[in-house]
Amino acid sequence: MDGTHLPLIGEETHLRADAVRNRARLLEAAARLAAERGAAAITMETVAAEAGVGKGTVSRRFGDRNGLLQALLDHSEQRFQEAFLSGPPPLGPEADPATRLRAFGPALLHHERANLDLYLAAEPAAERRFAVPPRRLRHTHVAMLVRALLPDADAELLAHALLSSVEVVLVDHLVRDHGMPLARVEAGWHDLVDRLLG
Repeated sequence: MDGTHLPLIGEETHLRADAVRNRARLLEAAARLAAERGAAAITMETVAAEAGVGKGTVSRRFGDRNGLLQALLDHSEQRFQEAFLSGPPPLGPEADPATRLRAFGPALLHHERANLDLYLAAEPAAERRFAVPPRRLRHTHVAMLVRALLPDADAELLAHALLSSVEVVLVDHLVRDHGMPLARVEAGWHDLVDRLLG
């Protein structure tokens, strides 16, 4: 024997359970910081201090600050995804593709506005922006709807064009810096979809 210790099945389960508890504790600490001081207060160091662990523990669980913020957004993101993937009309699959496409932009706008502070803080660097799983899923979904409605169109490119009109940083700029009502951004989405569908 070389002295290395392989965990017994019970030990491995205990280690996994500890990891799950630690992750939940770190996310609770991050959520408290966000609620009390805003997303800008969430750093690897502040979350570690709030949770009473070392910074290395936070890094092992989430990689970097963006990974931590994305994990914090996961719960509300999952609810939003369930709404358009399997929920009731007008977003869900029981509605026709045109109804679903018209409903998607406003639903995304309201979802991101409800979590704006976190979405802005978690905005990935340009080179990672389109690789974030929720964005890839949104693009795939919109492209699928466009393809169902316009089989001969470039659905991939049109999906990017549509989604760019409700992109969280752009919408925040329009609302905050130009005083544009959110209703006007919603109307813009409907106008784009209506023009696209003729």
